[in-house]
Amino acid sequence: MSTYEEILKKDPKMGELVDILGPLEKPKMTSDLLKDVLETIVSQQLSVKAASTIWSRFEKLVGSVVPGNPILFDAGALRSVGVSLQKSKYIADTCSHFASGEIDQSHLASLSDEEVISKLTKIKGIGRWSSEMILMFSLGREDVFSLGDLGLKTAVSRLYGVERDDLVAIEKISRAWSPFRSYASRYLWKSLDNEPKIKP
Repeated sequence: MSTYEEILKKDPKMGELVDILGPLEKPKMTSDLLKDVLETIVSQQLSVKAASTIWSRFEKLVGSVVPGNPILFDAGALRSVGVSLQKSKYIADTCSHFASGEIDQSHLASLSDEEVISKLTKIKGIGRWSSEMILMFSLGREDVFSLGDLGLKTAVSRLYGVERDDLVAIEKISRAWSPFRSYASRYLWKSLDNEPKIKP
């Protein structure tokens, strides 16, 4: 069975990144998907520093991140630590999906990437990009490439000389990295020094 390095190095340009940036750790499954989804929501449209500060305050306020924790449904309390009213609605909706069993971490493990995305995007505030980040950083999926990620499009544009908005060309280039596109994505982010900070 081929390793991700063997597959990626078949592409000379990607191979250069692998050599320069070195090996990557294998993606891991999260131990707490609800917590990861809530962190994704809290961090949306914020700088890394601001997201880290607000998430730290959020964790101290909430304590136990379980779907039935009443503080997660208290918009006023969440506002006090910097969570907007809109995001507090998304957090409540997320908790409802987990509490009802509509989103179940063990069940998601048996689904395809597209089936997981379909499930996750039913949560208010979670779109395709957020779902793809959760697939990569929380569910340990190894073959995810997000055409909606500006950093990835920028990196591919610079490395391969294609237009950043030419999604057809970028998607075609990414196929060469399958079934290890998540690794390729991480190399591309690292080449720009802006790998998403969803997971520590």
